[in-house]
Amino acid sequence: MAHRFAEITFTPSVQAAQSQYNSRETHVKFESSDQSRDILTGREIEFIHERDGFYQATVGETGWPYVQFRGGPPGFLKVLDAKTIGYADFRGNRQYVSVGNMAADDRIALILMDYPNRRRLKILGRAKVVHAGENQGLITHLELSDYRARVERAVVIAVEAYDWNCPQHIRPRFTVEDIEGILAPLQQKIADLEAENAQLKVGTAS
Repeated sequence: MAHRFAEITFTPSVQAAQSQYNSRETHVKFESSDQSRDILTGREIEFIHERDGFYQATVGETGWPYVQFRGGPPGFLKVLDAKTIGYADFRGNRQYVSVGNMAADDRIALILMDYPNRRRLKILGRAKVVHAGENQGLITHLELSDYRARVERAVVIAVEAYDWNCPQHIRPRFTVEDIEGILAPLQQKIADLEAENAQLKVGTAS
């Protein structure tokens, strides 16, 4: 069983670079892994559902790559099945660069980051833009009823391959929600100590 991510990304020029920089032997073992990495497992599905954003790369007809950040509430990128993910495409600045690129070339790459835990998942796939008139049921399934954003279309991605990156050089970053979760028990402890201190003062005064 071939490693699908290596099949796609380890082109002859990439292999030549690996040889030049003395990492080719290591990656030959990577290529012959018994894991195809083209079917999402529970680990990937859980990771995807926890994300509140990802970086997305498409390629235009000029050959230039275009990278864009897509964000929303955790879980807005949904796993439809073990080979398919999708998201409701919210209205943005209306340049439609990514949407236009997908119409010309359906190849797409995503990078999903978990900064606090220094984890990174790369996904390669083929994207399809779905408009409301084509499949309203799908768009309804992907949209989030409690998130106030205008949904213009859906993007469905057939997963071709994925790979986990090493954590080296990922600098931890934390959201407001992360920090609030960390501070909550400390703030409660402070509140308890202040209440205890106030009772002691009353006892001393009396």
